[in-house]
Amino acid sequence: MRISTSKSEAMVLDRKKVPCPLQNEPQPGNDSLRKLLKEKAPNLLLEFESSGSLSITSRKLLVKVSVSHLVEQKGFYPSKDDKILLARSIVTVFPSLKINYQEKNEGFEHFFDPVSHLRTGVDPCGPMLDSNMKTVIVLFCAFALCASEDLNFIKQRHFTNKSQNVEMMVDLSRVLSQVDPRFLSLTVDASLASEEKFLFLLGSSKVRALASALTPAFLRFGGTRQDFMVFSPQGVRGSALPPAAGVCGTGLPSWFEDKLKKEWIKQQILLKREDLQKKYRRVKFTETTIDQLYSFTNCSGMELIFGLNALLRTPDNRWNSSNAQALMHYCASRQYEMSWELGNEPNSYEKKAGIRVDGFQLGEDFVHLRKIMADSKFYNNSRLYGPDVGQPRDHRIDILDGFLQSGSEAIDACTWHHYYVNGRDTSLEDFLDPEVLDTLTLKTNEVFQKVKGVSPLKKVWLGETSSAYGGGALGLSNTFVAGFMWLDKLGLGAKLGLNVVMRQVLIGSGSYHLIDDNLDPLPDYWLSVLYKRLVGQQVLFVKAFGSYTLLHKRVRLYLHCTSKNRSTNGAVTLMAMNLNHKAARVSVPAHMASSTVVAFVLESDQRGEEGLCSRSVMLNGEVLRMVDDTTLPALTGASLSPSEHVHLPAYSLSFFVFSDVKAPACMSL
Repeated sequence: MRISTSKSEAMVLDRKKVPCPLQNEPQPGNDSLRKLLKEKAPNLLLEFESSGSLSITSRKLLVKVSVSHLVEQKGFYPSKDDKILLARSIVTVFPSLKINYQEKNEGFEHFFDPVSHLRTGVDPCGPMLDSNMKTVIVLFCAFALCASEDLNFIKQRHFTNKSQNVEMMVDLSRVLSQVDPRFLSLTVDASLASEEKFLFLLGSSKVRALASALTPAFLRFGGTRQDFMVFSPQGVRGSALPPAAGVCGTGLPSWFEDKLKKEWIKQQILLKREDLQKKYRRVKFTETTIDQLYSFTNCSGMELIFGLNALLRTPDNRWNSSNAQALMHYCASRQYEMSWELGNEPNSYEKKAGIRVDGFQLGEDFVHLRKIMADSKFYNNSRLYGPDVGQPRDHRIDILDGFLQSGSEAIDACTWHHYYVNGRDTSLEDFLDPEVLDTLTLKTNEVFQKVKGVSPLKKVWLGETSSAYGGGALGLSNTFVAGFMWLDKLGLGAKLGLNVVMRQVLIGSGSYHLIDDNLDPLPDYWLSVLYKRLVGQQVLFVKAFGSYTLLHKRVRLYLHCTSKNRSTNGAVTLMAMNLNHKAARVSVPAHMASSTVVAFVLESDQRGEEGLCSRSVMLNGEVLRMVDDTTLPALTGASLSPSEHVHLPAYSLSFFVFSDVKAPACMSL
């Protein structure tokens, strides 16, 4: 999808829609650039052939590919002639990017000016001559820096052997925002109920022990298949009341657990086929499904949110609530305390089921559900969340608009979903790309703008989220490298004002789970446990900056008050990510440097880039494993002496607890 440009930028580009010959003969580098782009970024050539120009995103990609290739061929200090050759090649291959802003120039000088080594008449990294042209490729800026400093966005992959410094600015005097105590919450995908027997996996003592370590948390049951599930009561009755937390049983017989694990692996193949074909069968579920879900959350210490089927429609396309009422009547008879949702990603109903539900009608459906809850003696004070729309994009934001007009008062929090990339065509580089991570800011701000315009005090949740949509990226979403997306989403999401973030999934279909098919914890699980233990609700200001322009973007920092469950009064926890393949160190402000520090540093059990795809993780040099099926390791931090720096190993995820800093914002919490 092409990103739209501003009016004045479009005028400049339109003038160049008809290719015009260069004043000089074509350079031999033109063929080399075409060959490079055909290999590394063929879509750039296709986009130009169809539209006569390049979108902003494509221009950025052109910068990365061409300059990276130049540095690989010529080193960090290419000659002036090499830079001119590449600049000329770009405007030859993409003529509409040529700009003759002076009679004597050739049209490539806005990329690299061979006289000043900068863009003519302006700061090399500042706005273009036309302020609205600032999105045009800034290759000349990289070239200019190459003459005196290193190509920062290339050298991030080619650091010298010693650690690079990142400065840290903090404000410990005030709280920026405060998240829910259950900020990091979890989901169980409705696909686990595709056959009811698989819900018994939640009865595993191992799964319950792993889940208990992530409390307090919500557990959302939902996903694509919730809108194809129909409650079919069989009159099954268990004990008179739900089990108390202390009498939750001994788990599943080992033979039965092993049998379910093997059958679940086969079931996922069938589910994947349905997802690819987008043909979903109706699934009937009985009291057993809700009994197993409630028992699991009750015994694990979580709070259940159950997603109802919104695709049960009347002839006039209103929600048919009769099945939901039957389910709620059963749950009330069992005294199952829970919250509710209605529908999953309504923006995709037409694609999945051939049914279109507009946002305004969906809002009225929620109002109807809220009335049913209000009339219930048991659920009249329960919570309702929604509409669980996909991340903003065209029709999806329109649905949210319409929904908020009619249904904003019915919900207790507005929920939406976010994934960074498509699991079918993503790459290892995407998981480490700061620009990919920063897309969360844009999407979150779009949602906040819509919600706050209608209901300024309404909480906003990420009701479902992970690294890659489509079930995750196999070999990436279930490995160590996924932790960079996950920790960054937790840190950035809290900073942006999201109140709850629900991780897809604790256990179940796909490759983005925290617990694998053998019921063993994956790297993101251990990361989540450390977050729960060390990070408090209060978000503090922190900013990273460094001498290398983009180094600080690959060292990402977030700061909270320390969790009150483990902290001394006024302690703070620094979350630090190093996306570089060389170590870095962060300079600690003077008023924090005298504090004792407890470090929790997560690294892959294998060194280098190969270790990024490992399914094992080390904490302070020790591989993390369960002691037994119901016992987690101690997860002990390493005590550090007060220092002016904290060190971040290559490709690491760290938590640093500054115990004695006595942050005013964190006192007496």
